Amino acid sequence: MGKRAAAIVGLAEWAPQRRWDRPMFSMEAAAELAALALADAQVEHGEVDGLVTGPVFESPMFGPSALAEYLGVRANFAEMVDLGGASPAGMIWRAAAAIEVGACETVLVVCTTVPPPPRSSPSGASRGPARLPAYLGGDAWGSPQGQFELPSGLVAATPSFALLASRYLARFPTAPELLAKISVHQRENATRNPKAIFRDEPISIDDVLASRMVADPLKLLEVVMPCFGGGAVIVTRADRASRGPHRPVFVSGHGERLTHKSITYAPDLDETPTRVASERAFAMAGVARSDVDVALPYDCYTITVLLTLEDAGFCGVGEGGRFLEEHDLRHDGDFPLNTHGGQLGMGQAGLAGGLSHITEGVLQIQGRGDGRQVRNCDVAYVNGTGGMMAEQVALILEGA
Repeated sequence: MGKRAAAIVGLAEWAPQRRWDRPMFSMEAAAELAALALADAQVEHGEVDGLVTGPVFESPMFGPSALAEYLGVRANFAEMVDLGGASPAGMIWRAAAAIEVGACETVLVVCTTVPPPPRSSPSGASRGPARLPAYLGGDAWGSPQGQFELPSGLVAATPSFALLASRYLARFPTAPELLAKISVHQRENATRNPKAIFRDEPISIDDVLASRMVADPLKLLEVVMPCFGGGAVIVTRADRASRGPHRPVFVSGHGERLTHKSITYAPDLDETPTRVASERAFAMAGVARSDVDVALPYDCYTITVLLTLEDAGFCGVGEGGRFLEEHDLRHDGDFPLNTHGGQLGMGQAGLAGGLSHITEGVLQIQGRGDGRQVRNCDVAYVNGTGGMMAEQVALILEGA
C-alpha cells in the first residue's frame, strides 16, 4: 500500500452508555453516525461510493446491500467484516486498499452496537428485544465449541484470556501491580475524556488488586465492561483528503493474521498472531517502533495489552512487566497508551469499542485530543484483537 494513497478525514463517535435510552435499529444508528462523520469531514453524501460495515442485525444476509439501500449509498465497493474486535481495524485497511487500487474513492466505515426497539405481539404487548446472534456462533450445531467447550464451561472470552494470562505468568512471573498499572493509567486517561464511562472514576493499584476475581488470575478491574455505542469514519483518496478541514491521517501500513477461533485450537499460546500482523504493518509503513508517538492497543483485558506490547515489538518477549514498570502510560507520560482510556476506561461498545482506538489515533494526530493531547503526535500504532486472541489486525496511522 502506498503511504499516501488513502486517508481518514472525518469521524463520529457516540459516548458509550451502560443503558441505552434511545432504542433504535442498527441501520438507524448507522445513518445518524454517517451524517455526523460526513459533516465532520465536510464530504458530501453523494461522494461516498464505498461502504464497509460489521454485521447488520436487521439483515443477517446481504447486510452491506441492505445498509447501502437504507443510507442511499451507491457503492462500487461494499464489504462486511467479521473479525470480532479486530473488525474495525480490518475495515480501515480494506477501505484504504480499495481506494488505492481504484475500486472506489470515498468509503464510509461504520460500527454500531445499540439495543433494538422491543418487539410487540399482535395484541400490542411487548415481547422484549429481538435476540441477537449467539456469541461468536459458538453454540451453532456442529461447531467444535458447541460440542466440547461450552458444556465444559469454556464460555465466551474471559476464561480464554484467563488461560493466556495463566500461561504467561507461569513462564514470566510478573507482579500483579504491574498489570494493574495498565488499568490505573488508562483510567486516568479516561478522566480526561468526556465521552468515557469512567471519566469520573479514577482508580488505584490497590483498587484493582482488591477487586473481585472473575477468572483467575483476572480481576474485575482488569476486565472490560460491555456497553452500547457507535462510531463511523470517512476514508478518502489523498487528493480529496487535502481539501478537508482536518489534517489527513494516512493509513500507511497494515497487517492481518488469523490462526484459530477457540483458544483450545491456538497453535501456540506463547506467541499471538499480533507478531506477524504488527511486523507486516511496520514494514509496510517503513517506520520504527521508536517513531510511534501514541500506542493504541486493543484492551479487552490487561493481559491483552501486555501481550500486544511484546508481540508488536515494543519490548522483548517476557519483558512486558519491566516495560510497564519503566514507562508512564498516561497521555503526558513517556509512552502514551490508550489516551482515550482504552476500552477498560471508556467502555467496550461492541465493534465501536475497537473503532475507538482508531478514532483516538486520528484525533491525536489531528491535534483534537483536547485535555489529553499528546505533544507533536504524528504516528500512531493501533491494533485490533478478535475472538480469543485469534484474529489480529495492526495499523500504522500517520499525519500528512
